Amino acid sequence: MKLIVTTLFCFLAAFAANAQNTTIPSAEAQIKAALLAAPTEKRDGAAVLGYNQKGELVELRKGTNELVCLADDPKQKGFSASCYHKDLDPFMARGRELRKQGKDNREIFAAREAEAKSGKLKMPEAPSSLFVFTAEDADFNAATGDVNNGYLRYVVYIPFATAESTGLPLKPEGPAMPWIMFPGSHAAHIMISPPKPGN
Repeated sequence: MKLIVTTLFCFLAAFAANAQNTTIPSAEAQIKAALLAAPTEKRDGAAVLGYNQKGELVELRKGTNELVCLADDPKQKGFSASCYHKDLDPFMARGRELRKQGKDNREIFAAREAEAKSGKLKMPEAPSSLFVFTAEDADFNAATGDVNNGYLRYVVYIPFATAESTGLPLKPEGPAMPWIMFPGSHAAHIMISPPKPGN
């Protein structure tokens, strides 16, 4: 009986591991989908970070320009890929590190704010772009990297900028109107959110 239980446990563990592995799309599909977040003229040279079959974040493709693209996290609901200027990489990497430690959004913000002010966390010296491309699960084909009905929004990080230094409002007053979020902080950025199709 003990041998049967042990064998069954090993089988289930192997099955679970295999099932988990099959949820990770191929590197080619991840790259294809991640690049949808980038401006067309930047796609060929963008670096791409994605996931290996163990679920670890790795570099899937080296880049030759200033963009770094991040593939969709297969463990998260819905589809979300992003591309950002390489000068934002320390900021983004630190956020991922803190998230892995179990920190929530508030704790991550506080930690990066303190580190940016102390100089430990290097923030961009010039405005730096971020493009975020999202879709519903039903509109994403993980096997092929195809996305239908995707939505693209735009962000420009300007650390420690304020409404006064930019002339931007603190909230949008019309469709796609730029506004500033987290003014005066390390994470200050201009948000541009076009209307979603059908709205």
